[in-house]
Amino acid sequence: MATPPFPLSELRRRMQADLNHNILPFWARHAFKPDGNLVGIITHDLREFDDVPRHVVLCARTLWTYAAAARLDPRPEWLAVGRKALALLEGSFRDTRHGGYFWSLTRDLKPHSPRKQVYAEAFTIYGLTEWYQATGDKAALERAKEMFELIERHAREPKFGGYIEALDADWGPLADMRLSDKDLNSPKSNNTLLHILEAYTALLRAWPDERVRSALRDLLTVILDRVVTPDPYTHCALFFDLEWRSLLPKFSYGHDIEASWLFWEAAVAVDDPALLARTKQAALALADGVLAHGLDPDGAVLYDGDASGVLCADKHWWPQAEAIVGFLNAYQISGKEAYLVAATRAWEFTEKHVIDAQHGEWFAILDRSGKVYPDYPEYADSQKIGPWKCPYHNGRACIEVIKRVPAA
Repeated sequence: MATPPFPLSELRRRMQADLNHNILPFWARHAFKPDGNLVGIITHDLREFDDVPRHVVLCARTLWTYAAAARLDPRPEWLAVGRKALALLEGSFRDTRHGGYFWSLTRDLKPHSPRKQVYAEAFTIYGLTEWYQATGDKAALERAKEMFELIERHAREPKFGGYIEALDADWGPLADMRLSDKDLNSPKSNNTLLHILEAYTALLRAWPDERVRSALRDLLTVILDRVVTPDPYTHCALFFDLEWRSLLPKFSYGHDIEASWLFWEAAVAVDDPALLARTKQAALALADGVLAHGLDPDGAVLYDGDASGVLCADKHWWPQAEAIVGFLNAYQISGKEAYLVAATRAWEFTEKHVIDAQHGEWFAILDRSGKVYPDYPEYADSQKIGPWKCPYHNGRACIEVIKRVPAA
C-alpha cells in the first residue's frame, strides 16, 4: 500500500506558509485599485486589463477569504482587505431598489449586468457571515439574513425542490439563466446548489435559526436524492430541468471532491444522525469515484469526464485545492490511508507545478503534462485575477488544513 510522501504536520506547515507568504499578500497587493474598485484582469506576468466587468462573485469570495484568514490570525492587513471588499459589496454592488447584489459592474462602478445570479447571491451570504464571525459586525450578519430571506422567497423551487439558477434584476423570471458561456441554460445546476449549501451551512453556524436549519436539511436531502448519481460510479450530475432530469452526461471531478466535504460540513451543521450517516456514505463514495477515475498518476485532479473515461485532462488550479481538503476530510471520517495519500500528493503536484514562484499566486490552468497554458488574452481563462480566478479555493484549502491538522 502507498504511504503519504510526508506527514500531515508538514502539509500544514507548507500550506500555512503558502497562505501567509504567497496567496494573501498577492491579493492584498493586486486585487483592489486605489479608488476601491476591483482590478479587471491581472495576467500571469502581472499586466492589467482594465476595460472588463467586475463581478460580485470575486468581491464576495475575497471578503470571505480575508475574513476567514482574520479568524485564524487577526492581522490588520487581512482585515484591511476585507474592509475594502465589504465596502464595494455594500456600496456599488448592492441593489438598493430590489435587494440583493448586481451580477457585475462596469469599471466605473455602474451596473453592467443587474441580474440576480443565485450562485453569486449565495456567495454574498458566505462572505458576509464569515466577516461577522471574524469581526462581530452585526450589520453584516443582518444583511446575510436578508439575503437568506430573498433567496428563499424568490429562488426556491416549490414543486420539485432545490433552487432556480438566476432571476432578473427585480427577481422576476429570466430566459437565459446560464452562469457562464460554458454552462447550459438549465433551471437547476449542481454548482449553484452546492454553493447555496455552503452558504447556508455558514449562516446556520453563525445564526442557529430553525428556518435555516430546515432549508439546509431540505437542500442536502434533495441533493442526495437527485444530484448524487450512482452509475457508473458515484458522481454528481451537473445540469437539470425543473423535474431533475439530467441534461448533460459529463462528470466534474473537481466538483465531486469539493461536494464530498461540503456535504459533510452541511450534515454536521444540521446535526441529524440519520442524515449524517447517509451523507458520510455519499461523501466517501464521491471521494472513491475521484480517486479511481479522476486522478492522474502525478496526483493531480483532471478536469472532467463521462462514463467512457476522461474527456478533458487539463489540470485547473481549483480542483487541486479542493482535492486536498476533500481527501483529507475523507481520511478524517474514515481512517482510510489511501485518502491521506491522495491529499498529500495533490499538494505535491500543486507545490511543484501550480504555485508561481516568480510572480506569486497559483497558475489557473495547466495541460496534462503540467505545462502552464498561455497567458490572457491568448487563452481567455488563463489569468491570476479575473471573474473566476479568486483567492477562495486555494486560500480556503490552506485554512481548512490549518484548522483540521494540529501544529507539530
